Amino acid sequence: MQALESLIKTLSDFVWGPPMLTLLVGTGLYLTILLKGMQFRTLPLAFKLIFSKDHHHEGDISHFAALMTALAATVGIGNIVGVATAITLGGPGAVFWMWMTGLVGMATKYSEAVLAIKYREKGPHGMRGGPMYYLAKGAGLPWLGTLFAVFTVCAAFGIGNMTQANATAKIFEATFQIAPNITGWVLMILTGLVILGGIKSIGKFTSFLVPVMILAYIGTALLVLILNAEKIPQAFGLIFYHAFNASATTGGVVGATVAAAMRYGIARGVFSNESGLGSAPIAAAAARTNDPVKQALVSMTQTFIDTLVVCTMTALVILTATSWTQGVSAAELTSASMAETLGNTGSILVAIATALFAYSTLIGWSYYGEKAIEYLLGPRAIAVFRVIFTAAVIVGANVSLTLVWDFSDLMNGMMAIPNLIGLLLLAKVVKAETNRYFSEKH
Repeated sequence: MQALESLIKTLSDFVWGPPMLTLLVGTGLYLTILLKGMQFRTLPLAFKLIFSKDHHHEGDISHFAALMTALAATVGIGNIVGVATAITLGGPGAVFWMWMTGLVGMATKYSEAVLAIKYREKGPHGMRGGPMYYLAKGAGLPWLGTLFAVFTVCAAFGIGNMTQANATAKIFEATFQIAPNITGWVLMILTGLVILGGIKSIGKFTSFLVPVMILAYIGTALLVLILNAEKIPQAFGLIFYHAFNASATTGGVVGATVAAAMRYGIARGVFSNESGLGSAPIAAAAARTNDPVKQALVSMTQTFIDTLVVCTMTALVILTATSWTQGVSAAELTSASMAETLGNTGSILVAIATALFAYSTLIGWSYYGEKAIEYLLGPRAIAVFRVIFTAAVIVGANVSLTLVWDFSDLMNGMMAIPNLIGLLLLAKVVKAETNRYFSEKH
């Protein structure tokens, strides 16, 4: 097992080296420039479109349900443990680089969704789309679409399954002294109950759960920040200073270089918002809409909510506390930071939020995985995938956290490579669709 952990870590470090980080941020920057910063200009319109209804158009679920399914998959452990890991390994400056992935990632997420809907097709189990389809039909590279689908199936068991189950099991063990095996069994049963009903069942469930859990978590974080209001300016100061200056060794934070802040900030930012990975457009393709740009604008808000709102709240809670300087592990850092202000109630609230975030991510990623397996093996493989995916939850709850995170990082990186190639090759299609939509509006 140690040899396997070492191999996966080595591969993950290689994949997430400077070339990948440059490609991810560079693609987002390129699309931002190509689209003339449209993610900043059109954000109010994008939020308005979330609640618009296209009853008579092709698709399986509403704009809102498609966004909630995508948010279910992205608002997960990355927002709680991922932010803590970024600060522990990269210092406070990592938060700045998380923000950068969010700002340029909005253009990436928008572009992914435009292409997903433009090149989607109708299948026996509803609409199907995503990078495998725009790589095959748009870029004319079906072999690259197949590679993407293979990596997506693998990633579904990493970022979308075992990471979530593992972190929930660990935090429940620390907070409530519940054995990981018990947490794993409960999560497994609850996951199976929802995903066996397909995208309409998933859409209904996430439309209810996701807004409630995000608002509850933000509300708790806001309460902590109000009680620690005088420390917030210092927290922002730490973020901006250490984004460009190495941090000294303090407690649990390894003496972080600027390169480490960039690496872990960007990697954990992408882990959280998934911009550039190509996962979210699979959910966007299921939306009822007659225009790729409408759902793409809605999809773009996902990155804003995930990284610039939820991750920022977690980071500020951690940096206005002292636990991050005292050697507290990343898995327990957010919980310990909340507890400094709210006592044991803080730990309990973080544990519950972790479970809800993880559960919603399991549900969202099960859909991504089944669409990828359908692309590879046909509709008959979906039922088998759902059973195996559900069973994997119990495995995730009981394996090494290090192995799970490194495997997840590796699969995320492998998904991103073909997807980013597709985005760059089809960037002019995105621009043409965008120009058409806004010229028709005015």
